[in-house]
Amino acid sequence: MLTDLDRAGLEAYRSTHETPDDFDAFWRSTLAETRAHDLDLEVTPVDTDLVTVRVYDVRFAGYGGHPVRAWLRMPRADGPFPAVVQFHGYASGRGAPIEDLLWASAGYAHLLVDVRGQGGQYAGGGATADPVGGGPSHPGFLTRGIEDPETYFYRRVFADAVRAVDAVGALSCVDSSRVGVVGASQGGGIALAIAGLADVTALHVQAPFLCDIRRATLITGAGPYTEISEYLAARRTSVRRVFDTLAYFDGVGFARRGTAPAWFSTGLMDDVCPPSTAFGAYHAYAGPKHIQVWDYNGHEAGGPEDLVIALAEFRTLLKPQRNEEQQ
Repeated sequence: MLTDLDRAGLEAYRSTHETPDDFDAFWRSTLAETRAHDLDLEVTPVDTDLVTVRVYDVRFAGYGGHPVRAWLRMPRADGPFPAVVQFHGYASGRGAPIEDLLWASAGYAHLLVDVRGQGGQYAGGGATADPVGGGPSHPGFLTRGIEDPETYFYRRVFADAVRAVDAVGALSCVDSSRVGVVGASQGGGIALAIAGLADVTALHVQAPFLCDIRRATLITGAGPYTEISEYLAARRTSVRRVFDTLAYFDGVGFARRGTAPAWFSTGLMDDVCPPSTAFGAYHAYAGPKHIQVWDYNGHEAGGPEDLVIALAEFRTLLKPQRNEEQQ
């Protein structure tokens, strides 16, 4: 069943999210603080039996100089390659070295990055700790440090994400003028933040999380957004402080600053990231954009069909070598 507005309502919907006046200053300060630390980039080959793809274990310094881990996968060919930076879904991790070979197989240097502190709930797991503590929070990650933007969990995550773009651009095998960012769900929300904070070439997001957040907490009873509503049920006087904090992390605010060509997708039956929240970010997006709507899909959105679209559009913008040129 539909979980939100119908197609006509989604086309007409515009988010009422208000971006804080000091939004840009906050993020300039955060990124300057993060980049004050050396990138400390380490790239270590991983021995696999893969014939067409090389895999490397990557470590770089993220927010606070804290180490962030990623897998780098690329074709067994001569570069420089265009790059794709990707973050994973909520509570997952970068997984195993031989997983997720799509982008490398299509001719890209693919950096799949851990979200700090996550990787303990779904298969695959992660390898990046979050050494920063916080005050009271609901189980999960969405409310950690949520009563102050300086301490909020996703401040560190989004700073790590921009640093991941810095890291991939520093690789000699990568053409730093051709970098795309992709992600689904939480990964889509992080990719959208990158597009608003860094210079990238293309963006593709499936069912993006962390968009039009206050609306999401009011219209879905599914996690992870319920972490916020359950936290506020226990801390009734914190509503204003919580949403004042979240205003610095809402994808609608980043969308208003994104200029790279962008492709969004959403499923009309998504009860995790309701389609109107994706449309809220999409309508706000400042650059060239397209949204693909899947009438009978939920949080998976278009699944592999979305990836077909992303591969075709990224090929035009990022121009990877064709397989026959690599042989």
